[in-house]
Amino acid sequence: MLTCDAMAEPTRTSARGRPVATSHAAIEQAAFRLFSERGFAATTLDDIARETGVGRRTLFRYYQSKNDIPWGQFDRTLDHFRALLDEQPADLPVHEAVHRAVVEFNRFPADAHPPHRERMRLILTTPELEAHSVLRYAEWRQVIAEHVAARTGARPDDLVPQVAGHVSLAISLSAYDAWLGRPDAGAGELLELIDAAMAALRSYLDG
Repeated sequence: MLTCDAMAEPTRTSARGRPVATSHAAIEQAAFRLFSERGFAATTLDDIARETGVGRRTLFRYYQSKNDIPWGQFDRTLDHFRALLDEQPADLPVHEAVHRAVVEFNRFPADAHPPHRERMRLILTTPELEAHSVLRYAEWRQVIAEHVAARTGARPDDLVPQVAGHVSLAISLSAYDAWLGRPDAGAGELLELIDAAMAALRSYLDG
């Protein structure tokens, strides 16, 4: 997930003596502390606002709802995904272009905070986030569908581009399930799992 600094706000102090959040990243870090302490369902936007030392109105400038916080700046994440797909060589087969872009999309900094494993565990295992996640998954799949359509002369809502999006998402989620089930697995192993799963599916279909 991508985060970036937002416009700085006047310096104030939170209820716990911490500096006021001045970026999406700082709000996420405060929220994840509370999610860890209290659980996602028991943490309110008011709690997050107090933890960061801002009012609800200021918090809404950064995130429209509590459910949006675990996803980070998702619009920018999708822009990054589109750029990765667009960077693939034009002479590369479309399935290989998608394969490479999906693997690269899931590369993240080892020092990400909150940690990527913590973020994805919350997204994938929290019942209260399921309905919201469906919307986010649909947006992610659509990025692939639009790319496949552009490469093949189809429309994004045609069957093949849509299938490409659904299959790529299913592979990614399966790889994440396997990765999260291995507590000692590092970031490199996640990429290996996604790469191997996409390659295995192609081999199966070719066979």
